[in-house]
Amino acid sequence: MYAEERLKPELRQETLEGKCKAVSASVDGQERRCISIRLACEIYGLSETCYCYQAKRNAENIVIADWLMKLTQSHKRWEFGLRFMCLRSVKGYGWNHKRVYRLYREL
Repeated sequence: MYAEERLKPELRQETLEGKCKAVSASVDGQERRCISIRLACEIYGLSETCYCYQAKRNAENIVIADWLMKLTQSHKRWEFGLRFMCLRSVKGYGWNHKRVYRLYREL
């Protein structure tokens, strides 16, 4: 208990000097100091859920990107809104505009 409390300020100070993000700092601190994940997350103010999160890629994202590329090549002057409406109304896909726009920006 006392050792944990003594360790917290040292790790926080190392993070401030290194200016790294909380997730990478907690992973680094957890591995280097051999402390628990719970303690590392507590030190850096991070939830354990955020620490353990793994992003998942959806196979539909490839289909959306392909359609956006096709529409970009065939209709160069269309903005995002027209491309999205074409996918939604003409092609009949029910994708969310936020998802399509995120992939559009990545392209």
